[in-house]
This record gives sequence, C-alpha cells and structure tokens, in this order.
Amino acid sequence: MTKQGVQTYSTVVIGGSAGGREALIELLAQLPENFPAAIAVVLHLHPHSDAADMARTLQKHSRLPLQEAAEKERLRPGQVYLAPANYHLLLESDGRFALTIDAKVNYSRPSIDVLFETAAEAIQKKLIGVLLSGASSDGAEGLMRIKALGGYTLVQDPATASSSMMPGAAISRGGIDQILPPAEIGRSLLQLVGGKN
Repeated sequence: MTKQGVQTYSTVVIGGSAGGREALIELLAQLPENFPAAIAVVLHLHPHSDAADMARTLQKHSRLPLQEAAEKERLRPGQVYLAPANYHLLLESDGRFALTIDAKVNYSRPSIDVLFETAAEAIQKKLIGVLLSGASSDGAEGLMRIKALGGYTLVQDPATASSSMMPGAAISRGGIDQILPPAEIGRSLLQLVGGKN
C-alpha cells in the first residue's frame, strides 16, 4: 500500500488444515461487506466433504459472500471462493480458476501449495498469502513463492493455532511479513487492501 492508501493488492489466498476452519471464521469476521479484494481459500477437506456445505457454514460468520470455486470462473472482488473437496484449485494467468484431479501434493488434494504457487505466478506483487492452523507443511513453499514474486505474506501465530505445524513450517523458512492471531490477520488485510470498516 502506498502512503496515499492506494490499493495495491487485488487478491488474497488463504490456506489451512486442522484448526484452519475456526481460524478462518475469526479472520472473516473482521472483513466488511465492501472488502475490495477477491479471496480464494484451500482448507484440507475429507475427499467426500461438501465445500458448498462448508461455504454455508462459514457464511454465518462472514459479511462477504462465500461460494465453491468453479472451473473457468473469474475472480471477483469482495467474494470468497472455497476449493472443492478432492480437487486442486489453481489460478490461471487470465484471472480464472482451474480445477484438476492431479496427484496429491503434500498428501493433500486440494493442496495449499498448488493454489499459492499458481496465484503467485498469476498475480505476483498484487497477491497476499495467508497460512493458518494446520498439521502439515503444505503452504510453506507456496508462501515462499508468493514472497519471491513480490507478494505479501501473513502467518497465524503458532501460539494461537490448534495445530502449530503448518504455521511453524512457514515461519522456519523465513520471509514472513507478519505473524498474527487470526482476528488481527483480518484487520491487517483490511489495511493492506485499503478497505474501510
């Protein structure tokens, strides 16, 4: 963000696993209905989980609309998209989603790294990456890629995570811009994208 408060970030990608849903609820509760960036989320789900049902559950805690991401759908500001269960969610260079059933990455499909790395290539310095509670190292490499291409990185404070392995793995690699509890991550996102309460 410039000193004049001009928005420089257009997209937020968020990943989490064990405890990630609860952290995401805290984060989303901080964002107003006029939040000006698009948000794409990967939560590690059971292969037979229903992401649309998860969206309905999360919607109770969010002023932003939530929906399951669809193939070739273009990201829209102020919308939260959830990766479908058992599909990798990718962001293409034209700002549209792609879904694949390629092999699991870090034992996961959807993989946080897959979303983060493809979004980093597509969005580069206009991207913010957020990694929440989880019991694997998925997302750590993706956050490094976001940082390497000029984006901004936030990680949940491991002391506030129900499973600290995921945020800890990212922190151990270095290059994290902010380490905060989930609600403070939400407030930081609001400042970074220039939204108003």
